[in-house]
Amino acid sequence: MEKQITVTRIFNAPVELVWRTWTDPELVKRWWGPDMFTCPSAKIDFRVGGKSIVCMKGPEAFDGGKNHYSIWSYKEIIPMKKIEFIQNLADEAGNKMSPVVLGMPPDFPEDVRTLVTFKELEKGKTEMTVTEFADMGQMAKFAQMGLDQSIAKMDAIFISPFV
Repeated sequence: MEKQITVTRIFNAPVELVWRTWTDPELVKRWWGPDMFTCPSAKIDFRVGGKSIVCMKGPEAFDGGKNHYSIWSYKEIIPMKKIEFIQNLADEAGNKMSPVVLGMPPDFPEDVRTLVTFKELEKGKTEMTVTEFADMGQMAKFAQMGLDQSIAKMDAIFISPFV
């Protein structure tokens, strides 16, 4: 059985604005990564067959402030409804890298199928669910925490000025 981690959140924003947090590189940079991590760069090629490269920068005290890159390879996009992509760890150029080579535990997955769904609710609210389908191994607790914190940072976009 495939393991997964999931976060569902209701945003006080219309679906078009929540959708934009995945397609606009400046908005991705505001939420990608857990607490105390930043996203100094996001190159978004948002189309089926496209590949985005996103960077997380760790805090100095955690890992010396290193940059960590991921690629999102898009498999299916249904505007305002669904985004499906495969996440992989990568180098700065967007070349897929083995998690072990990058210092992750041997049971960390190479491919993480990610499904994001959007549901328009009443009064300009949107329900978004992000599910990462993979057995995260010994990193499962940290993966869930990181996803929770990232989506909480996304929520802050709708509280502060959007653009």
